[in-house]
Amino acid sequence: MSSPQFAELLNNPQLLRAITELGYTSPTQVQEKAIPLAIEGKDLLVQSKTGSGKTAAFLLPSISRMLTEVSNNPLSTRILILTPTRELARQIVKNAQELLRYTTIKVGMICGGEELKYQKALLRKNPEIIVATPGRLAEHIAHKSTDFSGLEILILDEADRMMDMGLHEDLVKVVAQCPAEKQTLLFSATLEQKNLRQLIQDVMGDKKAERIVVDDAPNPIDHKMVLSDGNPHKDKLLVACLEKTPHQKAIIFANTRARVDELNQLLRRHGYAVSLLHGDITQDERKKALDRFRDKKTTVLVATDVAARGLDIDAVELVVNVDMAYSGDEYLHRIGRTGRAGQSGLAISFVTAKDWNLTKGIERYLSIQMEMLQIAGLTAAYKGPEKLKASGKAVGIKKKIIDKPKTPEKKVKDRLRDKKNVGKRRQASTLVSENKNADGFAPPKKKLVQKLDQLDDAE
Repeated sequence: MSSPQFAELLNNPQLLRAITELGYTSPTQVQEKAIPLAIEGKDLLVQSKTGSGKTAAFLLPSISRMLTEVSNNPLSTRILILTPTRELARQIVKNAQELLRYTTIKVGMICGGEELKYQKALLRKNPEIIVATPGRLAEHIAHKSTDFSGLEILILDEADRMMDMGLHEDLVKVVAQCPAEKQTLLFSATLEQKNLRQLIQDVMGDKKAERIVVDDAPNPIDHKMVLSDGNPHKDKLLVACLEKTPHQKAIIFANTRARVDELNQLLRRHGYAVSLLHGDITQDERKKALDRFRDKKTTVLVATDVAARGLDIDAVELVVNVDMAYSGDEYLHRIGRTGRAGQSGLAISFVTAKDWNLTKGIERYLSIQMEMLQIAGLTAAYKGPEKLKASGKAVGIKKKIIDKPKTPEKKVKDRLRDKKNVGKRRQASTLVSENKNADGFAPPKKKLVQKLDQLDDAE
């Protein structure tokens, strides 16, 4: 059965004209399932993998509703889209503007990295659509510079990632400012994450939402692993991988900003045109880095996990994990930058001894198998664990518990100082105790009593 065309799902001529010019042919599976229900105004919980067309799956029906329905409050935001990172927010804004090219609807972006006063000025212009990161939007709510009283649609994109980043509290603050009768669309790579269930409860409340789970075929990605002995060895492996693997664009992932800076300098010394992306650079620098990479002015992007989600960049044939991802979900989103839209891709991961068990855990979690790859002249001294469990993880060496012999009780020496009256309270003399005053005052001292007795005898 062939997929329905967009004209069968949408009836707005302005939107259909933009879709045609953008080269959209037929809906993806998630778009085909989500668009009709979203146009009907139903709340949705959607699970679909990266690169499956989720952005269009929530933008198209939301814009269609906005174009066909009259706003109850022209001074309020009509659609609010929350996303975990600035990069993903920028990508959504770009896609929305392309779809809105034949309309007068305006889109605004509220993210960290820009001064609040400029964003407040943007909010005063009342853009119908706002794309925001929760943390910065919560700041504007505290400053009372937002108006969501007439909000019609709330969209949470990459909800699982927002929870991983600890944005639950900010999300709750934002949701509290939205009217209860709004439509809510929540998109995530997984809906089974434990802390995500609490967010769904906080966002949806008692409302019943339609659940859409799209089991797309996995991206055609070839997974390979290269054993490594540490960072100096990884540097040589990285240069060799880029030299021997044909590619137009490659993304290199490292776990820390400092390591990204090191790799940037390394590749520049070897003559590569490199863009750099991590949390320490400014918003303008991020935009320039991504634009240069998209336009093929640079062929390599070196990044932390800030680039792992939401970047829709064509023709990325190679992803190299110089540092192994911390979890299966992070690995999935990293390698999801390649093999998009049915194109094949290659993901190479450098694995040290301490990464072995983590790598095998990721393989089991994602049901993939990384093929061992050796690069001539750069074989690692580490050959993998000597013994393996059934899971593929290394067999740990258990420390034997040795019963220690009981130590004999120490004999306490009979010291002379223990017999002395050192530090012990002295007993009051009989003379003083006999002369205690009943009125509560201290008795006269011994010498004074003796003098008084001598005076009495003299008299």
